Amino acid sequence: MVSTGKRFKTVPSLVELIDKDVSMAAIRDVSYLDLLGREEVKLDMNSIEELLGGKRVLITGAGGSIGSELVRQCLNFQPAEIICLDQSEEKIFNLEQQTEKIQSKTIIKVVLATINNPIELNKVFYENRPQIVFHAAAYKHVPMQEYFPWEAVKTNVFGTNNVSEISIKYDVEKFVLVSTDKAVKP
Repeated sequence: MVSTGKRFKTVPSLVELIDKDVSMAAIRDVSYLDLLGREEVKLDMNSIEELLGGKRVLITGAGGSIGSELVRQCLNFQPAEIICLDQSEEKIFNLEQQTEKIQSKTIIKVVLATINNPIELNKVFYENRPQIVFHAAAYKHVPMQEYFPWEAVKTNVFGTNNVSEISIKYDVEKFVLVSTDKAVKP
């Protein structure tokens, strides 16, 4: 339902109406699956539990919309620790405030740092020894990056390279690149 209180419905296509005997049951509420344009992905929760349960997980870009959702989702699988790394003081502070309200045995540690500084990043890995890395830190607003392409390259290319190389150096078990790159005018 939308703010008007009206429901959205889907009806059979013209071809379905002509070619088939269509009943009123074919008229139904619109589902998010109708908008997805593909089959829904079913997650293997046991595999995720095996991957994350009891592990130290580092999430870069943890203060952003994608990173903070990763933090919340990872908490469901009871890792030993989640290291939340972000360069934005405000975002990492807000994330810390939100996670303090969550009842969990998982240790949540916030780190104010940038992926663009390999020395700083190396220190984070040395001190925390993450086993799993979700790399979500990136500039994602294409029009802004078109104005400042050097910043996009510095963070999205060189920063990602820093995280991946240091992950290799510290024998991270799994490295997951959460790519959100978009083509505005492909």
